[in-house]
Amino acid sequence: MPFVSGVKAEPEEADKTMRLYLLSIQQPGSGPASPEVLEPIIRDLATFNDELRAAGAWVFAGGLETLDQPGAATVLRVRDGQVLTTDGPYAEGKEHVGGISIIRAPDLDAALEWGGKLARATTLPVEVRPFQGEA
Repeated sequence: MPFVSGVKAEPEEADKTMRLYLLSIQQPGSGPASPEVLEPIIRDLATFNDELRAAGAWVFAGGLETLDQPGAATVLRVRDGQVLTTDGPYAEGKEHVGGISIIRAPDLDAALEWGGKLARATTLPVEVRPFQGEA
């Protein structure tokens, strides 16, 4: 099993049929939202995470720093045996990853259901991707 912060090294018997999924929140590059816009989103996001925990599906969640400055990212590449660093996101675009949730779900349909709830809570697009292997 790949290392993911918050995941037990040995899953319990009930967890062995579950898979891990990445829910990535696609943040627009338009800058930070006002406090009036953010307050209900933060509240709804807390409710979403509480629901994930209650269902036993929560593994890890977090927002990324400097959402209004995706260029604060650093990309590392190996060229001719040397590690090169480049400022900015890996790919230029109008959106960037603003936060992630890693969840445990029995199948893609269940993960998509959680992804829809996260999209409603954040009011932003959410990409759902399975990890390789089992949880």
